Amino acid sequence: MTETRSMARGEVLSEGGLKDCLQAGALRRATGRVLPVLGFAVLTWAGARISVPLPWTPVPATLQTLAVLLAGACLGARAGAASQIAYVSLGLSGLPVFALPGGGPPYFLSPTGGYLAGFVAGAYVSGRLQTATRRWGLGGLAASLLAGAIAIHACGLPWLAFHLGGDLSTAARAGLWPFLPFDLAKVVIATGIAALYRRAAQGGAAWKNVSRS
Repeated sequence: MTETRSMARGEVLSEGGLKDCLQAGALRRATGRVLPVLGFAVLTWAGARISVPLPWTPVPATLQTLAVLLAGACLGARAGAASQIAYVSLGLSGLPVFALPGGGPPYFLSPTGGYLAGFVAGAYVSGRLQTATRRWGLGGLAASLLAGAIAIHACGLPWLAFHLGGDLSTAARAGLWPFLPFDLAKVVIATGIAALYRRAAQGGAAWKNVSRS
């Protein structure tokens, strides 16, 4: 009788221990997904702190594009886009995380508001394409990041043009052509960093999970 009770108590303890292990594992997995997303949101904010106003355009020169492209390349499409949604949400709440002064919903109506949507699109595009073009090696990675940078401008320029009288050519002179050399440099830098990350993570579960996203 005593032996039976001991066995029953042991089974209960084993079930309780298994449940605790499963809960701890789920918590670690959730933390492992959330922290990189928040990390790249913070990295985008840090890129906004390095802001150089230009006299001929309302669009400042920042390092945000670099953070956006790396978010897509390192986290994948969905998590990369989520990091930028988190960043934009922080600004929407009124926190001063953007490159220019201000925050909250009115900021999205400013001439640079379209680029915020472009950050989400750029991270998603670069993340999706870097998976699809992985067999092309470094060239495919660079092409995916270039496509991400194009997606940012594709979202930002129409809204900028709206504020500049609806003229896309004027918007391109203010928000595209002056930034092309810098954006190409950011694509090159992001390609190098993402290639190192890919090499370090290759064969590990982390890169396999990112690639599936």
